[in-house]
Amino acid sequence: MEIKNNQSVYWTRLVHEDWKIYVAATEKGLCYVSSQNQPFDELAEWVKNRLPNHVLIQDDEKLKSYVIELIEYLQGKRQSFTVPADLHGTPFQLSVWDALCKIPYGRTYSYSDIANHIEKPDAVRAVGTAIGANPALITVPCHRVIGKNGALTGYRGGLEMKTKLLSLEKERSNTEGRITNA
Repeated sequence: MEIKNNQSVYWTRLVHEDWKIYVAATEKGLCYVSSQNQPFDELAEWVKNRLPNHVLIQDDEKLKSYVIELIEYLQGKRQSFTVPADLHGTPFQLSVWDALCKIPYGRTYSYSDIANHIEKPDAVRAVGTAIGANPALITVPCHRVIGKNGALTGYRGGLEMKTKLLSLEKERSNTEGRITNA
């Protein structure tokens, strides 16, 4: 295999307060945000499985705009992301991830809400599977999806990370007088 035929996935490690996250992007945009405090292997395995013709290259400067927006979010200064994304998934997964991006900051939706939004009301389980495959945590806000009964459910980053993200948004939304429950 010739390396010159490979494409690049640039990565960096975001460290902010108690957050330690790997962030990766292609030339087209953000493609991956890791779980909190997970080893580099999580990113390397994802690239190997999802983008097998890509090589990982550490480049803090190339990822600077992505890191800045993520830190602004973690500081409660940003509610949405403007950096470009380059998500890799099936058409169904992409439709689910797009629906996740439409959930307002500080709000939560159920899996069935997402299934209804994409006009596949009987696909609640498939929606859950697609959400679990979301490669760009935080920026594609799957942490905003909870069980229909209001219970926190699975999250690739773990329930502790999901709880922290929801608390951050709820706290920020409450200080702005916004409604926080769907």
